Amino acid sequence: MEQPVITLEGVTATLGSRPVLRGVDLTVRRGEVVALLGANGSGKSTAVRAAIGQVPLTGGRLELFGTPLRRFRDWSRIGYVPQRTTAASGVPATVREVVAAGRLSRTRLLPPRKADRAAVRRALELVGMADRAKDSVNALSGGQHQRVLIARALAAEPELLIMDEPMAGVDLASQQVLADTLREQVAGGATVLLVLHELGPLEPLIDRAVVLRDGCVVHDGPPPEAVGQHALPGHDHVHPHADESAEPMRTGLLT
Repeated sequence: MEQPVITLEGVTATLGSRPVLRGVDLTVRRGEVVALLGANGSGKSTAVRAAIGQVPLTGGRLELFGTPLRRFRDWSRIGYVPQRTTAASGVPATVREVVAAGRLSRTRLLPPRKADRAAVRRALELVGMADRAKDSVNALSGGQHQRVLIARALAAEPELLIMDEPMAGVDLASQQVLADTLREQVAGGATVLLVLHELGPLEPLIDRAVVLRDGCVVHDGPPPEAVGQHALPGHDHVHPHADESAEPMRTGLLT
């Protein structure tokens, strides 16, 4: 069978002195769309941050594209979309500049090549932000911020997309744009791991749902809507409030 894109076996992690992941097993194969679900504090975000090396493991095995994390260097294959921040960055950057930062995992050449400019332009078009390319990120609404974060990840043309709560606090129009964007990536063969509170417009794309409770996997199979919410222990079905208020975003590079 084809080598998994992500493999976690018996993974444990702590934040401070508090155990957050308690022996998590998770496999994501090429072309799959997997949703991580669970109550607040269940370990969802920690699991995806551990998968890209932002949270050190205290035990277990983690591989990316068949390579142990400690030896993995090909980060251009992975696009990571963090939770949208509400903290002010104070960095005067345009939408295009933020999205162009996503190319730095693929090339260190300056000025950008023709291929880099084309990738940035396509990423902006995918998320419906091409007409805002020259605008300051500080002038954007919450939903538009999230589109820019996703475009930054897409600019690297990754094989694997890892997205942490991409729909949280996003208006319905932006949710649909993001769902359409993700649909196109999946059609092109991308592998996707999503942290979600609810499936919403992404439901038709989800192949598997993995539900965490207290840092442990309690379900790995059909999405909750397919089996009934009450059948899955530890999953809180939350309806996030749409928020289009203008909020600044951090523009620092991500691993």
